[in-house]
Amino acid sequence: MMSGTPIQNIPVAARVTPASIYVAPSLAAARDALSEYGAAGAPLAGGTWIMRSPIRHEPLKTHYVAIGRIAELSAIRISGNAVEIGAAVTHAALAAALADLPEFAGLVAAAGRSANPAIRAMATIGGNLSTSDFAAADCVPALLCLDADVEIADRNGRERISLAHFLEVRSKLAAGRIVTRIIVPRAECRTAHIRLPLRRSGDYPVAIVSLSVSVDAANRVRVARIAVGSVEPSARRWPPLEDALLGRPLDAAEAARIAAELTGEFIGRDSVDAPAWYRVSVLPGLVRRAVIAARGS
Repeated sequence: MMSGTPIQNIPVAARVTPASIYVAPSLAAARDALSEYGAAGAPLAGGTWIMRSPIRHEPLKTHYVAIGRIAELSAIRISGNAVEIGAAVTHAALAAALADLPEFAGLVAAAGRSANPAIRAMATIGGNLSTSDFAAADCVPALLCLDADVEIADRNGRERISLAHFLEVRSKLAAGRIVTRIIVPRAECRTAHIRLPLRRSGDYPVAIVSLSVSVDAANRVRVARIAVGSVEPSARRWPPLEDALLGRPLDAAEAARIAAELTGEFIGRDSVDAPAWYRVSVLPGLVRRAVIAARGS
């Protein structure tokens, strides 16, 4: 068994099981460690979700594999065709790296306005996507409407799947598998990310609408991709609304009107911060704001 460094910043009384950290020097070492630990281990990057496990009355893993020092996982590569984002890239670093690329305005807003500055400096994109119990993750709907793919690795190699498929299987991934990067294709489009928190700072959003749209010379919609987050347990695309907007002028009021007719397909989630019906009811207004933001980008 690999040796580890005891976790010092979690009170003993809060630990459900003994915990250790192995600082992986390479991706290969991380894959080996996670495979060896199996279900008793998990990757650790920013730790913003893991550190609150005791508050949620969730047991800690016996072992964590720290991946923050692996250069490959902290890199952002921008080419003419795609942007490749390492799983350990923080929200703050992602927002800064893409700030000058207009087609990623929505993703920049998602990464640059989530939570608060302290969390954005620590929370990673891989953790944001992998935490299946976190319904209010900002980057998930933003990446969904950009047709992002996720690369997963283990001792046997790497696999690339769509983000939509990853969200369906992430809670059932075999022990030892790890998200290594997110691949986002580049395209001529306008994007926006609109979130509705109950307070201005540091609050999880009640509902999120992310939008990616391209229009023709007459301002008619050629391609529309719309994703909704925080309303249901997991973010997802809104195909009926996407289809309804095709061929129409990109108009905020009309998009909101159509959205109001289609909200019945959502089953909102109840929680202490907002009831289910409210999360669904605000969607048309967020669609309107997203179209306004996209037209202005």
